[in-house]
Amino acid sequence: MWDTSKDYRLKAAEKSVDLFLRTLEGANLKGRWNKKQVIQNARDMIPEIQSLYYSYVEPAELAKMPQIVSIKEKANHIIENLGGNDWYKHFLELVSKDEKSKLEEAVAKIRFFLNIILNIDKRLALGPIDDPIVAIDIHVGDIVSVGGHPAADNLLVCNVNIKERAITVVTNDLDVKESNKVAVAMLPPTSFMGITSEGMFLGAGEGVLKDVQGETGGMPKGFPLEALNEARNFVETFLK
Repeated sequence: MWDTSKDYRLKAAEKSVDLFLRTLEGANLKGRWNKKQVIQNARDMIPEIQSLYYSYVEPAELAKMPQIVSIKEKANHIIENLGGNDWYKHFLELVSKDEKSKLEEAVAKIRFFLNIILNIDKRLALGPIDDPIVAIDIHVGDIVSVGGHPAADNLLVCNVNIKERAITVVTNDLDVKESNKVAVAMLPPTSFMGITSEGMFLGAGEGVLKDVQGETGGMPKGFPLEALNEARNFVETFLK
């Protein structure tokens, strides 16, 4: 019997809702969107997630539970009430240049929340894994472009294709290049001096893994397990 009360995927889902609600409080989301409905849909997810903690069913069955179906539906309703699939473009167009970096961080946190909820069934389908790293998605990504950080010589800003979309990752590995195939842990977004990083490259010993096996957007294969250590630490911090 699987102890669902300790399942990291459920904990991450509940924590991401909290992050989303706090982000909405501080974000300057201008324009027309249904704030009341967005907040209500998010709040309604919490008791549904909490009810699963004591279901004690195997993760594969948990992925099919009505509560999982319901919270995913609510996430899709949130997208609709934010303005549709391209909701973030509207908000970014309406802010001044001075406000943009702060809003980009808020947008990234909203995307993180939506990704955690919409992909929870896929992570549960991985089975009974008692490891914090299973709480997030890890993708194979293709580095499309690399540029210097405008405020830090020891950082690079990378545009990374993960198939569904492109993300921004800030790294301190100055040897990453365009066309590198990397593994990206989709961690809670962090701002590095005005640039928001939506994930972290996995690496072990000699810096970022730059020739990862697997299809773009899929799960990486055949990499050293110690490459997960730093990302795991970040996940544990997020869940506390």
